[in-house]
Amino acid sequence: MRQFLLASDFDQTLSFNDSGEVLSEMLGIGGFAERAAGLADIHLVQQGGELAYLLLHDPEYRRVRRDDLIEVGRRIRLKPHLGLLSRLLEAIDGHRFAFYVVSAAPEEVIRSALHGIVPEDHIFGTRFRYDQASGEIQSILSVPAGYGKVAVLEELRRTLPVGYDRVVYVGDGNSDVHVMLHVNRLGGLTIAASENRYLTPIARRTILSDDGLSVLIPILEEIAGWDAGRIRGLFAAHGLVVEDWDKIRTDSVTIRGAPVPQPAVA
Repeated sequence: MRQFLLASDFDQTLSFNDSGEVLSEMLGIGGFAERAAGLADIHLVQQGGELAYLLLHDPEYRRVRRDDLIEVGRRIRLKPHLGLLSRLLEAIDGHRFAFYVVSAAPEEVIRSALHGIVPEDHIFGTRFRYDQASGEIQSILSVPAGYGKVAVLEELRRTLPVGYDRVVYVGDGNSDVHVMLHVNRLGGLTIAASENRYLTPIARRTILSDDGLSVLIPILEEIAGWDAGRIRGLFAAHGLVVEDWDKIRTDSVTIRGAPVPQPAVA
């Protein structure tokens, strides 16, 4: 049995929603996207760590408590078949994948959302220190965003242990760029779950689907060496049909008219 490490982001990779958006909607706080974008533009925090910063410093988010984050997890809309994905990864034709979630989303949110699917000790999210008397967020212990994801991944790789070429990482956004570059450089497999303009040129594979089980397709192809027929057969054995499986690489190009030269003034 060949051992591999599979690490995945959470927001919009295993779910359809962003934790910050769900939390803001639940509390009736507007403008989350604008606040997060503002923090990203000035590079005050690692990309992906904007929600953690707002929870600690923004007056409107200071009322958030641990129970609020747990409730957000219950409201997160997960992609289908994550439970089946977790089970299939444990034994694929001589390959065993240890499945971990590494995300800048609050750890309480991820644990609540993935309860019964991913063990709590396989989840690494943003960790807070809470005031024992008031329950208020007192400080940030760790934020797995940007290079922070690389640090978590390396610790997991050493603990399992697995070689560099037996690491798979799945992500969807800018905060995954650092860790994907790291995994690529060392011979692992990187999978983009979105058409993010910065991520797809870096990822070795891109898989676009509303189903969580889709991430299994590039893993079976690239690592286990399965062909399309065998992959379809595995899905069919679990009552699923793979449809609209198109291998297309799309170039995104903007073409504008060139400025018309103005005649020189004598």
